[in-house]
Amino acid sequence: MTDPAGFLHIPRRPAQSRPPGERVGDWDELRAGRPLLPVVSGQARRCMDCGVPFCHGGCPLGNLIPEWNAYAAHGDWATASERLHATNNFPDFTGRLCPAPCEESCVLALTDDPVTIKSIEQTVADEAWAHGYVRPLRPAQASGRSVAVVGSGPAGLAAAQQLTRAGHAVTVYERADRIGGLLRYGIPDFKMSKDVLDARIAQMAQEGTRFRPGAEVGGSVDAARVKAEFDAVVVATGATVPREMSCGGRELAGVHQAMEYLEAANRATPSSPVPPSLSARGRDVVVIGGGDTGSDCLGTALRQGAASVVQVDVHPRPDRDRTAEEPWPLVHPKIFRTSHAHEEAWTRDGSDPRAFSSVAVRFDGDPSGRVRALVLSEVEPGGRNPLPDSARELPAQLVLLALGFTGPRLDPRLLGPLGLASDAEGTFARTPSFAALRPSPAPGPEEGAPVGVFVAGDAGRGPSLVVWAIAEGRAAAAATDRFLRGATELPAPIRATDRPLR
Repeated sequence: MTDPAGFLHIPRRPAQSRPPGERVGDWDELRAGRPLLPVVSGQARRCMDCGVPFCHGGCPLGNLIPEWNAYAAHGDWATASERLHATNNFPDFTGRLCPAPCEESCVLALTDDPVTIKSIEQTVADEAWAHGYVRPLRPAQASGRSVAVVGSGPAGLAAAQQLTRAGHAVTVYERADRIGGLLRYGIPDFKMSKDVLDARIAQMAQEGTRFRPGAEVGGSVDAARVKAEFDAVVVATGATVPREMSCGGRELAGVHQAMEYLEAANRATPSSPVPPSLSARGRDVVVIGGGDTGSDCLGTALRQGAASVVQVDVHPRPDRDRTAEEPWPLVHPKIFRTSHAHEEAWTRDGSDPRAFSSVAVRFDGDPSGRVRALVLSEVEPGGRNPLPDSARELPAQLVLLALGFTGPRLDPRLLGPLGLASDAEGTFARTPSFAALRPSPAPGPEEGAPVGVFVAGDAGRGPSLVVWAIAEGRAAAAATDRFLRGATELPAPIRATDRPLR
């Protein structure tokens, strides 16, 4: 076990990132190199190995956090890696990208700073790669069954790896030119290097998973043919339809969806730079939306050399501590948080880049039809309606809409052949066990009868966290394996109807 009194004499010390002024000058990851392992082991000793580990409830994967903390505390990185990978296919992703709801559920958070679970997780994962503890796990024997996975984001990759290891012949279809989904083209390199993603894809290929990039099921690849050729299909296309805003001047040049901007930045190379229309260099940039995607846009704009950047958030500035309405162990309470991008903007410009309790009223353009300014208004407390006489103008030659996503693309070329239907939330309808619910009336077997099509990730849940996507992929893989064999030994950490504690 860890030090029983470690939390009493060891203060919280998260892994250090590079100085803000240094990191905005490149696209390297925020955390430079490998941390001092004795420091990380000391942080792991703060874990109390609680009799009831509430951190488990904060994590949909059911990560065995006290267990790998104990091994990390003693410097046994190999066993820590084994316990970490027992519940999480991609801890190197979550250690970098997850907002760590487990830390909000840490018992220490009741009266003290929680354990640095996220940075310990990333260290364990990185040490596993550095020392060769991560190896391809090929199945003992082939099942003779085949599965198509549509989409290569975290849910699709997790489902594919679990099903391949169970002995099935798995082919992953991805409509983009490279595998990874939003991990590839939506996440900036400074948050997660593409080398991390490529290493996992190589591991999966060595295990036997086949990848078909540039192959859109329901587009260049006939969905009916996929359904006929495979014994089961897992649909993990993500929630990629961006939320729009109805605002005067929305049609002006220079107003873009966030993912259009982030994808261009992620595709850029020295020989093929970002198109001028999508570059922030020398421009006043306004990001509308206060979430993680907005923060990614902010960090990207700073690195591109924006003249100024403002992030507009309709919500009021949160308190620094939990409120009475959000008692522990509620997951991820709405408290004031400063992302790495906010820290970078603050360091560069000397002020917080966020405009809280504000809403866009209209975009104004120049004679050429390009946006030149955003008219902003304060909102009434707790609401979204503009307050009278509070309008002000922000210069803006590039506006990025980071308002979230509504759900998956409901393309009839995919829905019809695979028997998919949409639900009231605009996602693909499914049972609690991830099986697709066909439209009613449905031809053939009765509605809801198992037909070998399963839905995983944001395509069925709606926009969520990377840790939920991986949990969905693992659970959908278990449901698919059960359909193919009649039983399964694969873990199913969640049901499709599970939701975070809030």
